[in-house]
Amino acid sequence: MAVPAAALGASALGQSGPGSMAPWCSVTSGPSRYVLGMQELFRGHSKTREFPAHSAKVHSVAWSCDGRRLASGSFDKTASVFLLEKDRLVKENNYRGHGDSVDQLCWHPSNPDLFVTASGDKTIRIWDVRTTKCIATVNTKGENINICWSPDGQTIAVGNKDDVVTFIDAKTHRSKAEEQFKFEVNEISWNNDNNMFFLTNGNGCINILSYPELKPVQSINAHPSNCICIKFDPMGKYFATGSADALVSLWDVDELVCVRCFSRLDWPVRTLSFSHDGKMLASASEDHFIDIAEVETGDKLWEVQCESPTFTVAWHPKRPLLAFACDDKDGKYDSSREAGTVKLFGLPNDS
Repeated sequence: MAVPAAALGASALGQSGPGSMAPWCSVTSGPSRYVLGMQELFRGHSKTREFPAHSAKVHSVAWSCDGRRLASGSFDKTASVFLLEKDRLVKENNYRGHGDSVDQLCWHPSNPDLFVTASGDKTIRIWDVRTTKCIATVNTKGENINICWSPDGQTIAVGNKDDVVTFIDAKTHRSKAEEQFKFEVNEISWNNDNNMFFLTNGNGCINILSYPELKPVQSINAHPSNCICIKFDPMGKYFATGSADALVSLWDVDELVCVRCFSRLDWPVRTLSFSHDGKMLASASEDHFIDIAEVETGDKLWEVQCESPTFTVAWHPKRPLLAFACDDKDGKYDSSREAGTVKLFGLPNDS
């Protein structure tokens, strides 16, 4: 049975620890000009601010395609949307209607007003920020834990805890296809060209299907343990996967070969995000920092400190700002009470 990445603990994931570097991890000399330039920028922009978003932990954050809004989905059964103003997030609205946890959400790839939420209540909901209303509720067969919108905007894919992926027409809101998999499906994504569909699975494999035919193209043995998350870089050159062995591996999209891996985290990698220029990769886990690597070398560019495990990370689509959310505990009143904040890294130190 599939489980949301946010719920995965190291013990459940058969974590093998930091000593398991793959043989193709390369070591390079001296930082690149890009790394030096970004480190210089982050020295003056290393501030992280938190913004109250929810009454319980935040499972998912995502930016609209124009970067004006950030959405968050929470265990409190709601989504929140913030407007990005100069150096802060300003809460615009809270979206209620789901009857269970909102485990993942994503925006329309080219329309900055629409986003979709996946919930354990066996529905997905499409929301419009202009009217602040739910424009469609689509009933599905199981408890939904992952969702993505196709690059052409026409289809929404949603995966549930029973490893069924349903493909929903984004205009008619009807199911176009449904696939039951015989393995634990963790995360799903189209490639940037919209002609292949990728799934990461519990056996450490990446399964690739043709789209829209949904015929198996290839299965890649990516990791020795549970392969948890997958992201494509905006330039279409690479995709990255994160796994329970605490490694992030970077793959050439055309050749489908692993070009390098990143091994600075010690715990299962739950979440990944490429920067808008495709040159930085943020990865996070139960480690109390988010690793920011240079994609081309694997070199460490920066680390963002956090006080608890991180569930979700998302680079802004135009600027070096990283939104993220952690397993907050609101210690001010009662350590058992969860707080649901969204955090933003990359703000000016004097802001």
